Amino acid sequence: MTAGNTFLPGCSERHSELRGVRLRWFDGGAGTTLLFLHGFGGAATNWTAVAPALAERFRVIVPDLPGHGCSSALPAPPQRLDPYAERLALLLERANAAPAFVVGHSLGGVVALRLALRRPDLVSGLVLAGSAGIGSTTRQAERMLTLLSLVQPAKRISRWRRAFARNAFLRRLAFGAVSVADPRALSPLVASGFLAGSALHTDVRSAGDALVRDDPRLDLERVRCPALVLHGARDRQVPLRDGFEYSRRLRAPLRVIADCGHLLIGERPAAVVDAISNWVRQVEKLPLDAELVR
Repeated sequence: MTAGNTFLPGCSERHSELRGVRLRWFDGGAGTTLLFLHGFGGAATNWTAVAPALAERFRVIVPDLPGHGCSSALPAPPQRLDPYAERLALLLERANAAPAFVVGHSLGGVVALRLALRRPDLVSGLVLAGSAGIGSTTRQAERMLTLLSLVQPAKRISRWRRAFARNAFLRRLAFGAVSVADPRALSPLVASGFLAGSALHTDVRSAGDALVRDDPRLDLERVRCPALVLHGARDRQVPLRDGFEYSRRLRAPLRVIADCGHLLIGERPAAVVDAISNWVRQVEKLPLDAELVR
């Protein structure tokens, strides 16, 4: 049974060669395209509680970012996150899936912003879920990302992911420190989905280094597509004040999800699905004038 069958039911697993990167991605549903981008050290399987539900209403494209999951690393370490965005632009064109609403979690939020800035013709709108990029440029964040890149705790325990996912005490050990507000809120399938891709990573260090160097605040005023900001009220990795700053700078609505930490896409997936679905439908009904859709 493939990861697509297990964690992303209804989605087909595909592989594409995109400028020196062999990218794994999943494709399901029909209609308006939603492109889902996971966070640092994550994989496509992080979206197991969100993407299949939205595939009932939309077309969903869910890739492993370069160096993550089953996708190969970039040919050379990047200075910023633009090379990740470049491969996703090629993917949307190759899959005939543009324009798309791009949903980014944590690191994926900054990559989504880079994609919207580089190729606005491919992006209908942005959803930033617990997006990194503001606090990520601090010295403390740099030390934490470097440590995580070297230790890779999720990769070390991924072989025992089923045991960790099924046992409440082990789930607390794996996710309770800074990732989630309540590890009991993670279902065994969702917890396993967060750990499944970690064993396959080939180069997360490059993504962490590029994230530290990439301050999106310098370019947010140039984002012209509509945006929605989602944030966990109890996020200890990316503080809620970052969500407010994104909302202010992008002139975008902010939805704060109560009793929820950084992994909001797994802790409160029903709220995330509802927010994304309603917002996309609302944007699609509005005029295309950028000032109106915001």
